[in-house]
Amino acid sequence: MRRDLNRLAREAFDLLVIGGGIMGAAIARDAALRGLSVALVERRDFANATSAHNSKLIHGGLRYLRNFELGLVRESLRERRIWIDIAPHLVRPLPFLLPVTEPGTRMAYAAGLALYDWLSRSSRKSDEPDHRLPAHEWLGAHSAEALEPCLAGLPLRGAFRYFDAQVVSPERLALACVLDAAENSAVPANYVEAEALLFRGDDIAGARVRDRLGGSVLDIGARLTVTALGPWTDLFLGRALARAATPLLRSKGIHVLVPRFVRTHALAIATKSGGHFFAIPWRDSTLLGTTDTPFDGDPDCAGVSRSEIEDFLQLVNASLPAVQLVPASAKHAYAGLRALVDAGARSTYKASRRADLIDFGKSAGLNGLLAVIGGKWTTARSVAEITLNLALKKLHCHARACTTATRRLSVSDGGDMEMQIARAVREEMAVALEDVIMRRTAIGQEGDPGPPALAQAATIMARELGWSDAHTHAEISAVAALFGFPP
Repeated sequence: MRRDLNRLAREAFDLLVIGGGIMGAAIARDAALRGLSVALVERRDFANATSAHNSKLIHGGLRYLRNFELGLVRESLRERRIWIDIAPHLVRPLPFLLPVTEPGTRMAYAAGLALYDWLSRSSRKSDEPDHRLPAHEWLGAHSAEALEPCLAGLPLRGAFRYFDAQVVSPERLALACVLDAAENSAVPANYVEAEALLFRGDDIAGARVRDRLGGSVLDIGARLTVTALGPWTDLFLGRALARAATPLLRSKGIHVLVPRFVRTHALAIATKSGGHFFAIPWRDSTLLGTTDTPFDGDPDCAGVSRSEIEDFLQLVNASLPAVQLVPASAKHAYAGLRALVDAGARSTYKASRRADLIDFGKSAGLNGLLAVIGGKWTTARSVAEITLNLALKKLHCHARACTTATRRLSVSDGGDMEMQIARAVREEMAVALEDVIMRRTAIGQEGDPGPPALAQAATIMARELGWSDAHTHAEISAVAALFGFPP
């Protein structure tokens, strides 16, 4: 898979997808598998933002039961099973402990988990023992603490054990969808930014894009354009359509990686403020996440400050007194923005994670344009299926049935430096050092790998891509800057 801008400019496509996160990748994959001609453009690298900066979970959304979003939970649980089945090398069952420390909460938790099990009753079983998701069970305080000693010091009455799933590398799972699309004749390109929509009368006929590497501008013609831009949706559509876009909420969530203190179970910890956070075993670290606060700034500038890390670690220490983390415990941290449909929720934490599909032909008289807003990682495949069902109606064409729920994805979890870097350049469209360090491999996902590792990776990429010494040093400097925390 290589960037082919000439093909993007030369061909007329059935579908143009703008946005290369998991939602856009899933839409492009579904469309290509159904036989449509597809172009996919992403202004940075695939899965570089929200799709990578998350809790590394494929989950049913247990807490959404409090909002009575039974349909969303049922959909999420069904999709959880599908991801495990089609990408078992990347998505695996993960046991959780839900500690009970307050009187009166055990019955409420038990009722919620019983409903969760009932909604997932058809998707928890599997012929593969490692793919099964057992029903929840109650553990006494001694048993729970024996499993996870970091629960010591809590007024522990016991804990519920339940199962969800973990995605080891969400950015590689999204990339697997892009690769599958490309193998079925789609034309994906990273570092290609959509700057404007093309109009043919009152219809949208594609987009004008700019190659952010070479600077050239080209028009991509398409019968139907779908935007899957996450937190950037309203900004792009407001500019491209010269009118107010659909209101969008942005929620910022930070995650902090610290030395491993959980063994085999993730912890779901309720906080006194009514929220929650997870402590998740991930690679050689414990992944702490996530916060949920409104974000009104430039999505390109969302980051993690040192003070945010300190505040979050204080919350963790107050909830798990046996841990007692200090600011120096933070190996790495990152922030992601959730795009939420503005339905008048009182807070971003309580806002729905459902997806909306907007047909601008109906809402604004602009045929040829669809927009996916909101949604969550877990349900991206099903949202893509719904999007394609509508797209086929708009295109007035017959196509093959959707197969994304059963077709296996084969991309690996990354491998080590020697195995991956040259292949990432040649076969996976890695064009910047950051692509390799943060997304094609796990070299930098747990923190700064150090100057020798960056230099070695940059040397391999320079050889593959013909970088000058100056360009190579600039790439190293750009990646090194990712591992510092502003005040």
